[in-house]
Amino acid sequence: MTEADLTTAPSAGDPRAGSDDVGASLWRVAFRRLRRNPGAIAGAVIVLAFVLVAAFAPLIANYDAGELPGRADVRPTFIPGPSDEFPLGIDRYGADLFSQLVWGARASLLVGVLSTLVGLLGGMLLGLVAGAFGGWVDALTMRAVDLMLSVPSLLLAVSIAAVIGQTSTSVIIAIGVVQVPIFARLLRGSMLAQRGQDYVLAASSLGLSRRTVTMNHVLPNSVSPVIVQATLMLATAVIEAAALSFLGLGGGAPTTAEWGRMLTAAQNELEVAPRLALWPGVCIAVTALGFTLFGEALREALDPRSRKR
Repeated sequence: MTEADLTTAPSAGDPRAGSDDVGASLWRVAFRRLRRNPGAIAGAVIVLAFVLVAAFAPLIANYDAGELPGRADVRPTFIPGPSDEFPLGIDRYGADLFSQLVWGARASLLVGVLSTLVGLLGGMLLGLVAGAFGGWVDALTMRAVDLMLSVPSLLLAVSIAAVIGQTSTSVIIAIGVVQVPIFARLLRGSMLAQRGQDYVLAASSLGLSRRTVTMNHVLPNSVSPVIVQATLMLATAVIEAAALSFLGLGGGAPTTAEWGRMLTAAQNELEVAPRLALWPGVCIAVTALGFTLFGEALREALDPRSRKR
């Protein structure tokens, strides 16, 4: 029986005894709880819709990204609103607002996923080193992590993006670096907690090496909170990507489809066409809400202390 099975199997006096959770793995029990959680379902629907829109953007959008089909209709004091040809109207450059939002979903998903992967891989590497070796290696690694955490996340991301350059790659690296210390501390703390469990002592008593115990037993049982945190950090990554683009650090032309850049372009037209700022803001808020709802529900489903009896 694995450690995950031990955490989900109830004792004889547990009210859960006799339920479907008995003998089931941690992830199977979590999936059952997610199916009964309205917040998890709502979050999953939002995230799935976001992914589908991003994946099938060429089929959903009426025009290609950056195409300006209605530029001749735009005047400084008048920006055409919704019409049969343009469901949400056009922006000041003459681009179809609906198409820009659809293509912006793809850009936001790409930046969010890649930056979270950068942060996850970097953080897990540091957390694994600190949690596996301990001693001075742990102390030195955690001091470096504390130094990164001492700088406000948005300020650190802005500084990195400004130094590297105004490109999509710089935004991905900047957001990923900001997330590294969060994942590192989380994995390191989880591994330290697992190292004190009885199954680790039993594995060591059987003569298994530290490397085998760490990689085959401690690490697999420590990654659940990290995976949950990665889901939550996707929401943060989408918001931070929009913030960097809003500050002009996202790179690309003003007509490039990206939600944060669309908010920047809409600042001068708030009195003429407030919808230009409303729709990108709604997209950012709803997408972040979807990842947050699903991530919180996943955290509760995997946390034995928060399970309903």
